[in-house]
Amino acid sequence: MSGFIEGEDRTQATLFPERIDDYVTEDSPVRVVDVFIDDLDISGLGFRTEPNATGRPSYHPKMMLKLYVYGYLNRVQSSRRLEREAQRNVELMWLTGRLAPDFKTIADFRKDNGEAIRLVCREFVMLCRKLGLLNNTLVAIDGSKFKAVNNRDKNFTRAKMKRRLAEVEASIDRYLEQLTECDATELDEDRGQALADKIAALKEEMARLKKCEVRML
Repeated sequence: MSGFIEGEDRTQATLFPERIDDYVTEDSPVRVVDVFIDDLDISGLGFRTEPNATGRPSYHPKMMLKLYVYGYLNRVQSSRRLEREAQRNVELMWLTGRLAPDFKTIADFRKDNGEAIRLVCREFVMLCRKLGLLNNTLVAIDGSKFKAVNNRDKNFTRAKMKRRLAEVEASIDRYLEQLTECDATELDEDRGQALADKIAALKEEMARLKKCEVRML
């Protein structure tokens, strides 16, 4: 492809790898999620915060909460999709420290801690609105868009606060319900092997079509 801008060789090793932090802008909302969860006191939410004495170590609840808050803000509506995003999404890699729980671990965490996840998401959204931390952005859930900050939000009344809390809680409840529904309908399969089989079949079909083209010519 001479004459075009070419990408780097995928197999080329680099002596000085770039920092993953360089790929996350300073004003990215994911940095707000990171600070909020890191400073959050989760001692009263029912999470296990002590590591296992024996056996395989578990993921820290705060890391899992970061995964769910990110999924809520970005409408990632199934545990399998959260698993895939953790493996390929640079912002999520940055947020979780490149940890990528499997979909069953993600689904089990939601089933065991659904109420706590709802409370954390609610507090995060309300705090961001109050402090204007998501300025000029939209929190889009279930096709509805709520402005993070506007002039009218600066004047709170008891009725307005109650209404906003109800809106946020309803939105979060819908998100958690969608996760439950998606997790219930998705099949547990060996995705790696399935993908490899599909790629092999694709190559065979491309070779067959090439032979057909030659014969036709």
